[in-house]
Amino acid sequence: MKPVLSITMGDPAGIGAEVTVRALTHPALYELCTPVVIGSAEALRDAARFTDAPLRFREIASPEEAEGIPGTLEYIDPAPLAPGVYAPGVLSAACGDAAFQYVRLGIELAKAGRVAAVVTGPINKEALNLAGHHYDGHTEIFAKFTDTKNYAMLLASGSLRVIHICTHVSLRQACDLVKKERVLDTIRLAVRALQELGIAHGRVAVAGLNPHSSDNGLFGDEEAREILPAIEAARAEGLDVSGPIPPDSVFVRALGGEFDIVVAMYHDQGHIPLKLAGFRMDPKTGKFQSMSGINTTIGLPIIRTSVDHGTAFDRAGRGVAHEGSMIEAIEVAVQMARAKAGER
Repeated sequence: MKPVLSITMGDPAGIGAEVTVRALTHPALYELCTPVVIGSAEALRDAARFTDAPLRFREIASPEEAEGIPGTLEYIDPAPLAPGVYAPGVLSAACGDAAFQYVRLGIELAKAGRVAAVVTGPINKEALNLAGHHYDGHTEIFAKFTDTKNYAMLLASGSLRVIHICTHVSLRQACDLVKKERVLDTIRLAVRALQELGIAHGRVAVAGLNPHSSDNGLFGDEEAREILPAIEAARAEGLDVSGPIPPDSVFVRALGGEFDIVVAMYHDQGHIPLKLAGFRMDPKTGKFQSMSGINTTIGLPIIRTSVDHGTAFDRAGRGVAHEGSMIEAIEVAVQMARAKAGER
């Protein structure tokens, strides 16, 4: 049977509604799964209008009612927006709260086994905090409401996969978080991630923190003091781990097929190469020609995948957002759901 997926639309004022609507115009996705969108009816209908998406809309009360018919977008709207509080590209606490309610419902449905996975559209952290929900992002919300202590963000675009020691912290704080146990835990999560993606014996590369991985102590000592001991401990557990490898070359080597996943030390070290690998913009039109890449939270008791881009308020409502990342996020959620079902 096809898995039922909940797709949380994200902030109504961002591009989440547009990429969701565009993705669900592809009939092939309905061959893989039964998608149920959790989001704003108003924003979804607006997105369909300005993208000329040939979709019918059907509001449902629960995922069990979903029929999964191509051309019909089935949705649940748990937090209807009051008239006048929503406008594309406009930051608001009301939209931040609505986006939070979509995610909460998606998590609860997945925890109850009523959907096989949650696919998340982009939320705006400022709007989220304006609404009184003080989280750094999706990853922390999922960890909180699934009571998960050990987790990490994984990004993927094609053959390039990256998992992070830390994400939404300052660069100064990120350096302080590079500790042996944290690096070792993330290596273990990297291996788990590969297994959940169907790669049984994965090859893990660990990036250095400093330029040239410190050149034997010339530019810092974190490699020798924290990262290498973690790698040696992982190898003692029988894991295939290489490093620390200079950050300016490890991603190229992974793209070349030498490694299955890279452990990155902080947010931008992992995100920049992923987006360079997967995002393409037409300089003449300003439109994205592709937005390849997804992220998923590893370590949760439920499956969560996501688009690998933000709310893009500056582009919302203009019909220029690309649905590629949303399509990939749905496809990877299906892949992980099938693998999980196979284990049972």
